[in-house]
Amino acid sequence: MSTDRKDTRPLHQQVAQSLRQQILGHDLPPGAVLPSEAELCAGFGVGRSVVRQAVAGLANDGLVIRRQGRPTVVASPAEYRRLVQRATGLFEQFANRGQELRTTVRELCPDEPPPRAREFLGTSTGLRLERIRLVDGDPLSYVRTWLSTERVPGLRASDLTDASLHQFLIRSYDLRPVSGRRQVRAVAADDMLAEALQVVAGGPLLLLEGETNDQHGRPLEWFSAWHRADRVVFDIDVSETAETVRIDALDSGQDVSRPDNPAPHEVPPANLARARSLLAELQQLLG
Repeated sequence: MSTDRKDTRPLHQQVAQSLRQQILGHDLPPGAVLPSEAELCAGFGVGRSVVRQAVAGLANDGLVIRRQGRPTVVASPAEYRRLVQRATGLFEQFANRGQELRTTVRELCPDEPPPRAREFLGTSTGLRLERIRLVDGDPLSYVRTWLSTERVPGLRASDLTDASLHQFLIRSYDLRPVSGRRQVRAVAADDMLAEALQVVAGGPLLLLEGETNDQHGRPLEWFSAWHRADRVVFDIDVSETAETVRIDALDSGQDVSRPDNPAPHEVPPANLARARSLLAELQQLLG
């Protein structure tokens, strides 16, 4: 366990890569405690700042879990993590962790976007893309993306099977996702989502919804991604000087069904009360 002085990469990247290989190779299995900072410093021959930066990178990629006052442990593969505030999609975040994310395209067709998507994209001529994302054959999320037809001429469903939409937009159209807004809500699975994600109808899902701009500041996509609440965890980065994510408790009268297509099942009041309680606790921590 050491760094290679001939390697031109920064030391923290070398340390992170070595630990990543140990984790993915199961030398450090799920639940294993990561060596202490002192042990990593001695083993790699680097300083604490290098080790801390490397471990932070692994935590951002969901490979390890850091908790204040507790040892850092290797994350369980049954719990998939994603950063809410990153412009990159689920495909890129999983690739960074060495996990293979499969994609099934259910539909790609011309369609008029719903009001919010139409307002953001600035057009009533859109493409509706429906996809299911899977890991090891298990569905994790159902994603509906709206794109402007004019910006992606010739886009085909076959282009996106087991592929990243964002990477394809970069390669084929020179459109790079760089910024946008995100919102996370607890919603109930309707019959279609329950079938697609293999969950019980009316069961809880995590809805990540938002808009993405390209490198020129122009609207690129509007999306809604429903995630299985038992398999996906959203990570949130906060800092002392900047608020990167705002978490708002739902108003008692706020609709939590699928946007622009209400679900026939409602989230039980007890579940919503618990969700509001957790959100209130998070707001106190962030405040």
